[in-house]
Amino acid sequence: MKNTVFLGTLAAAGLAAGLVSAATLDDVKARGELNCGVNTGLVGFAAPDANGNWSGFDVAICKAVAAAVLGDASKVKYVPTTGQTRFTALASGEVDILSRNTTWTFSRDADLKFTFIGVNYYDGQGFMVNKALGVSSAKELDGATVCIQTGTTTELNLADFFKTNNMTYTPVTIETNAEGEQQFLAGACDAYTTDASGLAATRAAFANPDDYVILPEIVSKEPLGPLVRHGDDQWADITRWAMNALIAAEEYGVTSANIEELSKGTENPEINRLLGSGEDNLGAMIGLEKDWAKKAIIGAGGNYGEIFAATIGESTPIGLARGLNAQWTQGGLLYSPPFR
Repeated sequence: MKNTVFLGTLAAAGLAAGLVSAATLDDVKARGELNCGVNTGLVGFAAPDANGNWSGFDVAICKAVAAAVLGDASKVKYVPTTGQTRFTALASGEVDILSRNTTWTFSRDADLKFTFIGVNYYDGQGFMVNKALGVSSAKELDGATVCIQTGTTTELNLADFFKTNNMTYTPVTIETNAEGEQQFLAGACDAYTTDASGLAATRAAFANPDDYVILPEIVSKEPLGPLVRHGDDQWADITRWAMNALIAAEEYGVTSANIEELSKGTENPEINRLLGSGEDNLGAMIGLEKDWAKKAIIGAGGNYGEIFAATIGESTPIGLARGLNAQWTQGGLLYSPPFR
């Protein structure tokens, strides 16, 4: 295990956070571009196509914020980050927001002085193996070699799981998901461990995905979400409520197909406030235009449910069910505070 590397990363990021002030609304407006930290490439969540155009579940947050602030979802500079470099990139000011399947933890919030703006995906750590290994449970991995990304919560979770079950393992440390995929397919490790959603996305990119199985055990809770630096409440509010707008839009039935019609006014005061068609001007409270949330929803490609379905949902190669990420009204954990 390389817990020392992980702790070193935390210390370095924490030091950098003390040297750089948080990004402000004026900074982004003056630059005319949002710098958004994303994954180096995880299909469905954040990945560029052959022309360098980024898309995915996490990318939608970047687009929503850019649209809300700059009125244009394309005004984003995507900065690829690894598990090791992501916190330094945010703390140093290289990026204004990190939208990269990052787990909300106590130390990252308090010690590194980051502000998590909410949870956009409730996840848990799992294991993937080749079916040829003949393993049907993670509890059968005693003595296995396991590929794991450094600088992540999965390192400690892995150690805890094996210790609790009186098993041993040999870690094969990697920097990026692409490296992990390469090592795993090459047989350098018996199992690959990361968030279950990441495993599904990784497997979907394999030439023969049916040759691999994600084991049933979920060994941790991983609330994933975007984050910004401490020190600028206005910027935290803007990014938080841009994400909340996507979640609330689904709850209220606001979609990419009907948003223009609903923007003319409805009998629901909360929808009117959300879309900027009512008497209340919520945008002015955070330094934005009255229709900032409407712009965010359109820029992101629709409401939360539309984004989920198009990028990682059951009809995509990744095939994720909503599960815990269903709206609270449907038995899930997804919830936006009221727009009032």
